Amino acid sequence: MKKLYYTSFFYAILGLFAGIAYREITKHSNFSGETVLVALHTHILVLGFLFFTIALILAKLFKVHEAKSFGVWYIVYNLGLFITIGAMAVRGMLQINGTDISFLPHIAGLGHAILGTAIIWLLVLLRKRVQ
Repeated sequence: MKKLYYTSFFYAILGLFAGIAYREITKHSNFSGETVLVALHTHILVLGFLFFTIALILAKLFKVHEAKSFGVWYIVYNLGLFITIGAMAVRGMLQINGTDISFLPHIAGLGHAILGTAIIWLLVLLRKRVQ
């Protein structure tokens, strides 16, 4: 359970940093257009901090962290989140510089698909613990 707490804490700090970074980078670059960096802060806080806080509560109440595949689930979920936020961060920085790479949304989409799979996986693990 400590791993879930520390992961939640990590994403809270990263999410807050992303919000500050977005504000400062766009201000420093005199950027006033649209960039996906605006959503990065929220993605990290909701899919990282809030999600792992909820997972911690589920672990405390239902011992979901004791399931056999929980360790693999943890790695898969974090991998999906890192792919998502990495692609969003790179694309946002490129947009501020006036460029973009056409395949980056597809990489972010892959990260989202991995996250979706991991969320369903967690619900399956939870169902086994609730019954």
